[in-house]
Amino acid sequence: MSIDELEAEALKLAPAARARFAERLLASLETLSDEENARLWAEEAQQRDEAWESSGAPGNAAADVFREARARLK
Repeated sequence: MSIDELEAEALKLAPAARARFAERLLASLETLSDEENARLWAEEAQQRDEAWESSGAPGNAAADVFREARARLK
């Protein structure tokens, strides 16, 4: 099952069941190591930066931030 399919199925749940599911998903993220957590945040930041740059928005200060973040992860 793809993430999109799983998401669609989860959204069909009753509100209380969705809340319980969301709580369990969030709790599962609390067990990540600091390194894994940092890697995931860096990936998310990179994706957001790429989306920002492809949107045609002015400025490129984020490139410096990502360059520094990548250097710290290595």
